[in-house]
Amino acid sequence: MPLPTITIELTSPQHVDGRPAPYQSLWLLVRLLHAHADGQPLRTDDLRGQVSAARTQRMLVSRAFRDFKAWGVQVGWGEDRTRDARLLNAERRSQGPFWLPEAQAQRLQLQVEGRAATPAEHAAFLGLPPPARMAAAAGSTAPDAVHLQDAGFWQQLVAAQQAMRQGRWAAQVTAGGAPGPASALQAMRRAAQLAGSDFQRALVTLNEALLWRRLGDDAQARRRVQALARQRLARHVAGHDYLGAMAAIVSAWCDYTARDLPAARAQLQAIARDPAQGALLAHHPQVRFEWSNLWALACRSQALGSAAQAPAAAAAQAEESLQHFGRALAAAFESHSFDAAQHVAANMGMAVWLFERVGLQAGAGTRPRAVQWIAFSEWLSGQGELQGRSAWNAIYLLRIARGDCRPPPRAPLAQFRALAPLTPALLAREAGPLAGVFQGSDWPGDWVQVAARRLAEHRSGARRYPGLQYCSLLLEQAWYAAHAGTLGPAAQALAALREALPGLVASDRAYFREVWNDGLPAELLALEPPPRRPRAG
Repeated sequence: MPLPTITIELTSPQHVDGRPAPYQSLWLLVRLLHAHADGQPLRTDDLRGQVSAARTQRMLVSRAFRDFKAWGVQVGWGEDRTRDARLLNAERRSQGPFWLPEAQAQRLQLQVEGRAATPAEHAAFLGLPPPARMAAAAGSTAPDAVHLQDAGFWQQLVAAQQAMRQGRWAAQVTAGGAPGPASALQAMRRAAQLAGSDFQRALVTLNEALLWRRLGDDAQARRRVQALARQRLARHVAGHDYLGAMAAIVSAWCDYTARDLPAARAQLQAIARDPAQGALLAHHPQVRFEWSNLWALACRSQALGSAAQAPAAAAAQAEESLQHFGRALAAAFESHSFDAAQHVAANMGMAVWLFERVGLQAGAGTRPRAVQWIAFSEWLSGQGELQGRSAWNAIYLLRIARGDCRPPPRAPLAQFRALAPLTPALLAREAGPLAGVFQGSDWPGDWVQVAARRLAEHRSGARRYPGLQYCSLLLEQAWYAAHAGTLGPAAQALAALREALPGLVASDRAYFREVWNDGLPAELLALEPPPRRPRAG
């Protein structure tokens, strides 16, 4: 017996079978129908262009499935779309992907003011681009139509990459409440809809993995790498070796972020040993940049971790790190990528300073050299249309400025305030000819405001800093606010840090707990005690 039809009115106020319907739940159902028409499941990254916070996304999914049940619609989840949606385990439902069984999709009738909705109205409700004209002309193979579709795909892919460089990750609104420019997630989703070949679809998947890595969501990045592997196994996609090398680099980044240095280095070594990918490493500047920058970071971590126990080996690792940072910088300029160059310049500057701190770099002028590399990174971040400043340059300078301030654990506030961190003006002078980059509204005259400005950008959505950068800014704001004697704002920063810490890997949480417990004044710790260390086992 055929199932009854479900009528969905898209105009406001939205209704399902004449009953008022929550907008977000209805949006999700219509988006599921759109994905079904394309023969694809709806993945969680499609939702994150609409809802950026993972917690908000889980709430949206949970509420939507309650509404689906009330409307009599069965929706499935998981990779296996042949399963009976009625029998699925709801425990991991929020992770998706989501899909409509064919029988359920046939029931849904979309309307606009009581008449059948057109494909353009369907897309407009979802906030998606209108259907391509060539799709309406079924079977058209005119060369100009193919070229138009390709141009649209590449335009959206470039828009996504530009938004990534500018820190526009998820949907934003302007001060007046109007939608802002397309975010990286939105543009990437549009590129996926316009992809017309296996290579274009695989390229979108790779760029999604890169995007989630930059956002600090390694679980999502790994899932997209796995999806790319399935695409490459299904058929021999054009650019097969490039896609494989870049996917391996993303996986190595995830291992590095999890502080699994052996796994990260093994992935990179496998690329270098592979005949086809090794050739790319020699001749493709983007692959060479990504590989060299990450290898340098892995060497840096190993050098710092072994400096006390094996100083000779650590010194060799430090030298190798700086050499590979240099190769990464050369590759960035070879490919005319200021974005890549600014990241490696900042990494090199911090490496120079950290190596000196543990006795692996000797000689006068180490700190000015470190500051000059960071200043160069800041200068690069403001060139042309890039304007993709990360928070790392500020965080590195905040750490360098208090580097010689070593209070005893839980020092009295008066003793803590007697410490003498370097001022912004002094570090700017050490930047030499690049001192001008530390002038203007982005660089206030005291460190509390330097951190506060970037935190305000993050909270307003003007920029979205990944979790480790956000937590670092909070810690620095707490330290410098306490040094200024303003314990209220310092305690507020620590309270926000406490809430954000669970999103970091264990080794990073340990660093913040150590500074919180041993590097802040007793009066502040009385207001905001440090998090408890997890029990062994």
